[in-house]
Amino acid sequence: MLSKKIRNFLLFGCIAALFAAVGYWNISPERFLDKPVVTVDESAIDYYALNAHSVQYLPDGKLQYEMTSDKVEHLKASEVTLLTNPDLNMFRGTQFPWHVQSEHGEVNPDGTQVELIDSVRITRFDEKNRKTLITTTRMTVFPQQQYAQTEQDVRIDGAGGVSTGKGMKAYLKESRIHLLSNVRGQYEAR
Repeated sequence: MLSKKIRNFLLFGCIAALFAAVGYWNISPERFLDKPVVTVDESAIDYYALNAHSVQYLPDGKLQYEMTSDKVEHLKASEVTLLTNPDLNMFRGTQFPWHVQSEHGEVNPDGTQVELIDSVRITRFDEKNRKTLITTTRMTVFPQQQYAQTEQDVRIDGAGGVSTGKGMKAYLKESRIHLLSNVRGQYEAR
């Protein structure tokens, strides 16, 4: 028979070999290879629509707004929606809507803010068929609050004259417009 010392040595050797084998299979060589870094493409579009049309109603059933756009693209990473040639009629529950147009637009993920970009035009006719036209290069519209603002140069044609300024706050529901600075006006006398 083997001596006690050799038996213990073989027993511990088998246990050590068993642990080494289990460790080898759990720690595979692939774990030590460099894994490629996954990059997120910020411009990846997960869905789009052509000739899109959207209608929103107020809780009382009156028309709040109606929007069309040549192209709508949704960016997967940022959840921002890009609009091409957006055309929006904001009725505010009345029959005289604000007609908002631009070349491009960006809608934030929850839809509460629309950034209008390039050739922004806002038009409204009142009950006496008088036209008000606001033009600028960039504007932020908050459809739920019926509010628009910009820090860019603004031109307002209407009410028998022309007003220009830098920056604007427009409270569309009350038809109230504030030009913020460098305000100039030219009005015809009646």
